[in-house]
Amino acid sequence: MDMLRFATAGSVDDGKSTLIGRLLYDSKSIFTDQLDAIERTSTQRGDDYVDLALLTDGLRAEREQGITIDVAYRYFSTPLRKFIIADTPGHIQYTRNMVTGASTADLAIILVDARKGLLEQSRRHATIVSLLRVPHVVLAINKMDLVDWSQEVYTRITREFEDFAARLDFADVTSIPLSALTGDNVVTRSTNMPWYEGSALLHHLEHAYIASDRNLIDVRFPVQYVIRPQNGRGDFRGYAGQLLSGVIRPGDEIVTLPGGLPSRVKEVRTADGPLDEAYPPQSITVQLDDEVDISRGDMICRPNNQPTVTQDIDAMVCWMDSTPLRPGAKYAVKHTTRTVRAMVKEINYSLDIDTLRRDVAPGELPLNGIGRVRLRTTQPLLTDPYRRNRHTGSFIIIDESTNRTVGAGFITEN
Repeated sequence: MDMLRFATAGSVDDGKSTLIGRLLYDSKSIFTDQLDAIERTSTQRGDDYVDLALLTDGLRAEREQGITIDVAYRYFSTPLRKFIIADTPGHIQYTRNMVTGASTADLAIILVDARKGLLEQSRRHATIVSLLRVPHVVLAINKMDLVDWSQEVYTRITREFEDFAARLDFADVTSIPLSALTGDNVVTRSTNMPWYEGSALLHHLEHAYIASDRNLIDVRFPVQYVIRPQNGRGDFRGYAGQLLSGVIRPGDEIVTLPGGLPSRVKEVRTADGPLDEAYPPQSITVQLDDEVDISRGDMICRPNNQPTVTQDIDAMVCWMDSTPLRPGAKYAVKHTTRTVRAMVKEINYSLDIDTLRRDVAPGELPLNGIGRVRLRTTQPLLTDPYRRNRHTGSFIIIDESTNRTVGAGFITEN
């Protein structure tokens, strides 16, 4: 049984947490004591209904304010598939948390309130989902019960989103009208919208085809740890880490970067024993035929298929700190298992979220700003364009004085 990771996105009060609560409730994926707890909390708050959003809004501040602040992860399964859900916040000041939740998603659900249509934060989240190259997108037009199940409203919002998305980079967009509060078109087809001929949301999630989304061509194995015997016996030397892309088998010819030394794979193993072949995202240990000098941050790849070794990084950056990003500033950059220092050389342009126009030479990127930035690192990084490889094409920016993550970058093609 395969697994689908999906994230919710959208503006404040569009119903993201309620939708996830409805998915969990209607698919019978919550325990009786969880249901009893949210029923008690709903009664204490004076609600005349069971607020299913409480299933994911676990922080006290979230329940008091009725909003999502942190990213909440939930797990459930059906007979066809396992799921990991990331419920991300809609408020603009928590956009950084939305980036975190969507960065590993196979599919994004962008919710829109049928009464309000596309808002600025809806567009911002759609832009971020596009930058993150989430392979599959669902436009969930929620609260259809509050617009009398109007097909006209559904059609208008769908066309508005299509016009906006035409300037983004979406490969797969599906629109579904629903009501998270009443459960229409969430797990089962709605009888209130006979004009809608598509599937319910859960059916779409169960059948979204993600097998071809994995990159099985470019072998990228960044070394996280070198394993040596601790008892002084044997001569085992293994290189442990997570295989990001490609397939590794015993006997494969490889090259180690940045040193460029060739070798051959002697053995691939996990804690359960040797493997005939390894696929992403398996965590493995690789043993080579030769005694090659490899350390954390180095990468194993194919001799004729190598990432770019560079100190000059061009990337789209989502800025997450209240202190603006400015040219000349210095930060730490974490890319795969390698962390280096870097300086901001220039900000080429920033994006206007509403119009997607470029503001050339803006001078700085403010909190939640998105723009193209050029960095110079103190040591070379082993990169691919994000369009080709989401793992080796992305990085985070860290403020060394506070150790906080202040930005996320997605490497562009030169």
